[in-house]
Amino acid sequence: MATTLDEAVEMTRTGDVWVFRGRSAADRAIQAMTNSPVNHVGMAIVLDDLPPLMWHAELGKSLEDMWAGTHQRGAQLHDLRDAVVTWHDKYGQRVWLRQLDHVVTREMEDAALQTVARLDGTPFPSTAKLASRWLRGRLPSRPKDSSLESAFCAEIVAVTYEEMGLLPRRRPNWYDPGRFWSGDDLELLGGAKLGAEIAVTV
Repeated sequence: MATTLDEAVEMTRTGDVWVFRGRSAADRAIQAMTNSPVNHVGMAIVLDDLPPLMWHAELGKSLEDMWAGTHQRGAQLHDLRDAVVTWHDKYGQRVWLRQLDHVVTREMEDAALQTVARLDGTPFPSTAKLASRWLRGRLPSRPKDSSLESAFCAEIVAVTYEEMGLLPRRRPNWYDPGRFWSGDDLELLGGAKLGAEIAVTV
């Protein structure tokens, strides 16, 4: 299934995930390290009086962070359309939308915004730290790390889903972008599901 960016922006709702696949050396390293077909994920936040927004974490600071009003690296809240165009045009990424099949209540939206307020500006980890965090997240004997001194894109989405009551609480570094691709078995709570990937033409 495919759609245009205009149509995708129009139909996206809070909790939908946007996944990206690039071909750069860094993109392929993330894909290989996480055994995933994708290398980036963000979550839509759509509120009545604002344009659709994307909540994610990245190394770049091309776009203004809508929460802080500055250009920064790390966890960021961007105009969704601008973020998708940047990731497609500047970073050479293919784009898919996966819609959340679940009613998002006002309380869930508030939880998402509280997570943005808490984590916006959290630094993106270095490549070496990213690799070690991801590996540690797979060791069952390690205690849960609930703090985020730095955050990878999938960790930001996962923590927000946890606060919204959509995922069970576990170490954020257990998640990688591939967890949000349909080939993985991401078990959401309360009967929530993510739909199949919709290819977005930019």
